[in-house]
Amino acid sequence: MKKPKSLAATVAATLALSACSMAPAYKVPDAPVAPQFQPGGPWTTAAPADQLPREGWWKLYGDARLDDLEDQLLVHNADLAAAFASYQQSRDFLAQVRADLFPQVSLGASAIRTRQSDNAALRGATSPGVYNSYSLTAQASYEVDLWGRVHDNVASGRSSMQASAADLASVRLSLEAELANSYLSLVGEDRQIDLLQKTVEAYERALQLTRTLQAGGAVSGLDVNRAQTLLSSTRSQLSQTQAQRALLQHAIAVLVGQSASTFTLDVKTDLPNLPVIPIGLPSTLLQRRPDIAAAERRTAAANAQIGVARSAFFPSLNLSAGGGFASGTWGNLLTAPSAVWALGPSLLMDVFDGGRRRAQVAAAHHATDEAGALYRGVVLTAFQQVEDNQSILTDLGTAMVDQQEATKAADHTLSLSLALYKQGANGYLDVVTAQVAALDAHQGLLSLQTNQLQASVGLVRALGGGWSSDELAPDHLAQEQKMSSATK
Repeated sequence: MKKPKSLAATVAATLALSACSMAPAYKVPDAPVAPQFQPGGPWTTAAPADQLPREGWWKLYGDARLDDLEDQLLVHNADLAAAFASYQQSRDFLAQVRADLFPQVSLGASAIRTRQSDNAALRGATSPGVYNSYSLTAQASYEVDLWGRVHDNVASGRSSMQASAADLASVRLSLEAELANSYLSLVGEDRQIDLLQKTVEAYERALQLTRTLQAGGAVSGLDVNRAQTLLSSTRSQLSQTQAQRALLQHAIAVLVGQSASTFTLDVKTDLPNLPVIPIGLPSTLLQRRPDIAAAERRTAAANAQIGVARSAFFPSLNLSAGGGFASGTWGNLLTAPSAVWALGPSLLMDVFDGGRRRAQVAAAHHATDEAGALYRGVVLTAFQQVEDNQSILTDLGTAMVDQQEATKAADHTLSLSLALYKQGANGYLDVVTAQVAALDAHQGLLSLQTNQLQASVGLVRALGGGWSSDELAPDHLAQEQKMSSATK
């Protein structure tokens, strides 16, 4: 009567000692964080509650068509769907490793008719040549997690799942930014096309003027040829720009999950306003960048694997129990004399493995070092990208002022050149030079405006968009899993 109690006490004590993790205490790798970003530019220092919106950061640009395209991307983009499936796989893998925390139970049943060889060794004279065998069994086994191998494996899987969630956010942000950039480029091309069409009309009028003057004997055919050359060259630019617009439209179609053969966007020449982007302290970047969060979580996962590797140096304890019924006839299968059972622990430990376990521990340490180095590299790259886009926005803002002055001066020069040419005070070469300079100035201004908007998109992306590492919290992931299950 004392043996069952003794066994129960042993099991209870063993379970109490379980989950003693062999992994070193995790510490987020050190990374250089500046006290502040470099000042200047079309942005503002954010107050604690004044950050980019969690959802729909592109609404800062106030463009309804861009809003609609981004919504389509979130629903229909194939790359985003693949990234979400990858995240779901990581969540399923976590469920697999968590299963090791619980006993494994199996049921079995068999009904076998067997014929023995008449010439079998040690066969008794009274042994039947043909007989039946029936069984109904249940098996249960449980690995007592004495050294925390299972718990460390679960911790590693959980960190990997969180890294995958951050990867999903990173892919989403990247696609959102790519769509915004492509859309702004398309609007920029529409503005260039509008400029070139108006320029072609002006050059056609200039060509007609030179022909009229040539017919009156006021100028030579050289002026007509120069006007024709400039007109044809500008028409060629117009065709090339239209071709580039078509490619951008096709790229947008793929991003929003539609066929390029049927997708069209109307011409639009109104450029969105340049938004004022709130920028917090540099340390907040570590919380807002999904790629930083992913790199940090992978470091945590690698750290947990050190515990898994270390636990191999210690014995593993398994508790197993089995029972059921076995009989040669079906009628008495479920009777007491047919009962069978087995119960007991098993202890297993490797004594010699040629240094395999030691190498596995060293490899786990090196994998953690690698993950930590990658994390620091991602952090440094993130700060570089923020500073790069801030510098671009600052310099483009300065260039914009100069380009606007250059455009005004080029337009004034062109007006004077045409007026003097009509009066016969200068040659048509001066007019052509002024026309080329004016077109270049206007195209440069339009390009600067588009580039400045795209740099603001780059800054938003560098700041992590509307994402936050709070989204890796267990309750958030559980809610996301519930919503995903509800949509299936």
